[in-house]
Amino acid sequence: MRVLIVDDEGLARERLAQLVSDLGGHQVVGAARDGEDALQQVAELKPDVVLMDIRMPGMDGLQAAAQLNGGEADAPRVIFVTAYGDHALEAFDLQAADYLLKPVNRERLAAALERAARDQAAQRLEVSAQPAPHVLCRRRGDLHLIPLERSRYFEAEQKYVTAVHDDGEDLIDDSLRQLEDRFPSLLLRIHRKALVCRDRIEGLEKDINGRHMLVLRDSGERLEVSRRHLPEVRRVLRELGS
Repeated sequence: MRVLIVDDEGLARERLAQLVSDLGGHQVVGAARDGEDALQQVAELKPDVVLMDIRMPGMDGLQAAAQLNGGEADAPRVIFVTAYGDHALEAFDLQAADYLLKPVNRERLAAALERAARDQAAQRLEVSAQPAPHVLCRRRGDLHLIPLERSRYFEAEQKYVTAVHDDGEDLIDDSLRQLEDRFPSLLLRIHRKALVCRDRIEGLEKDINGRHMLVLRDSGERLEVSRRHLPEVRRVLRELGS
């Protein structure tokens, strides 16, 4: 694993780096002097694990770990390395991988790094196992999933909603409102009877009758935009353009 060492004492950083090197199988990618320095280096170096001292000037290890814990899903695992045992409960409240007391024992460090590796692997597996956004349709009595990434738009007609996608068209059970509530960041309402996948939007133009038409990427299809929804469509287009 890629390891970042955080300690305000230079000798402590050097000793930990030597221990990690002696274990083999890991790489020390950086060293930080305090919590703020640690956060900056985590953003730049993308370590898998942080060996974090607790009592440091400025931002301490607990404060830095709290920010890491509240960040991205791929945040590094934190192993606290400290001379004091009175912060263990706070450390594990922050979901620390382990809590080591100085002077660090080589075997305990090896076990802590192994635990951090297992935790991170499990976290990555959990993230990768999340299903991609999709809608459910029926074809000849059978249920099928349509990935939202292959969908273009959804159109309502009387009691039915049709999903238009790269492989054709299918009727679905969801209403437009249900789709809008499930995927607010992925779909855009352009008409009371139509939702468009935002990643398929190419542009906006007027036809010969003065109607505003949304142009879809790849297919070149043009869908009418109602006056009511035109301001939001324009806002989204500016957002996509920036």
